[in-house]
Amino acid sequence: MSLFITFEGIEGCGKTTQISLLCESLRLQGHQVVVTREPGGCAIADAIRQILLDPVHQAMTPKTELLLYAAARAQHVAEVIQPALAQGRIVLCDRYIDATLAYQGYGRGLDRALVEDLNQLATSGCRPDLTLLLDMPAADGLERAIQRNSLQNLATEGRFELEAVAFHDRVRRGYLDLAEKEAQRFRVIEARGSVAEVAERILAVVKTFFASRKQS
Repeated sequence: MSLFITFEGIEGCGKTTQISLLCESLRLQGHQVVVTREPGGCAIADAIRQILLDPVHQAMTPKTELLLYAAARAQHVAEVIQPALAQGRIVLCDRYIDATLAYQGYGRGLDRALVEDLNQLATSGCRPDLTLLLDMPAADGLERAIQRNSLQNLATEGRFELEAVAFHDRVRRGYLDLAEKEAQRFRVIEARGSVAEVAERILAVVKTFFASRKQS
């Protein structure tokens, strides 16, 4: 059964940890799972990721940022996501099209219709079956992200962690707006609490989604 599940949320919401836990659970159930991320997921997209996230590139314009994300996504979809789905696998992706709408559309203030058009071009219409939005207050997420970077001994924050809380507030509001508009695809998960608590919330949602797919 091919299935495309994306994880979305602000900085520090715990997506990467939760994707790993869900992957482990699904594999124990006998599913073939591919875990990937954006920007990145393949060699060309990873090279673009280095440019996008490097804090040295503070002069990058919002339009340049948007186009780089679209370029990385086009390669990622063609090289990783579509082939995995064609093989009947479950794909778990850390960020996807909604991240670009939230960050570049709502956060940067770029034309959302333009962002949607670029997403369509880059993905050839490949959309998630289910999107898990890990939600928490922007200030809390940003604090967690900065603490994470410190624990990982990173020399400096990433380019997005350097943005003001007001930017991350806009991103969060954007995500919640998208979730309201596409309630059939999105599930909003409370991201506060222990890792185990959040994992249980996610697994319950995924189990319910699987059950609904079997009935349809």
